[in-house]
Amino acid sequence: MDDASTIQMLGAGGFGAVVGWYIYYINRYRTDRVQLSDIVTLIGAIGGAAILAIFPAKTDLFGAYGIGLAGGFFLYFCFLLMFVGASRPDFSWTWFLDGRKRDADGKIVVPEPGKGPRPMERNTTRDAP
Repeated sequence: MDDASTIQMLGAGGFGAVVGWYIYYINRYRTDRVQLSDIVTLIGAIGGAAILAIFPAKTDLFGAYGIGLAGGFFLYFCFLLMFVGASRPDFSWTWFLDGRKRDADGKIVVPEPGKGPRPMERNTTRDAP
């Protein structure tokens, strides 16, 4: 195979970044527990036959795809950290662990398991204005 051009490398990296971003997004909004079938599906999406057909193994294109995949995955997390940090002083990195936040009195509150929103869970119910 010929050496990959710069545009091919950028395209493979960009494609990997989009896939990595989307994989983090999917895992962030997971509602069930992680199962072995989820991991198998994830590995298939990342390095399955379709990806290897587009970016053959042991080539620069597959390397660029892998770098983009990692970049997109961790870039999503970095943006999430920035958004949580900038949203309010009531939240910190501990919110990611168990949903800790400060209440109106400045006291740190940890939600009871099974009650209230979980960390990084989308709020599907909205209060009436």
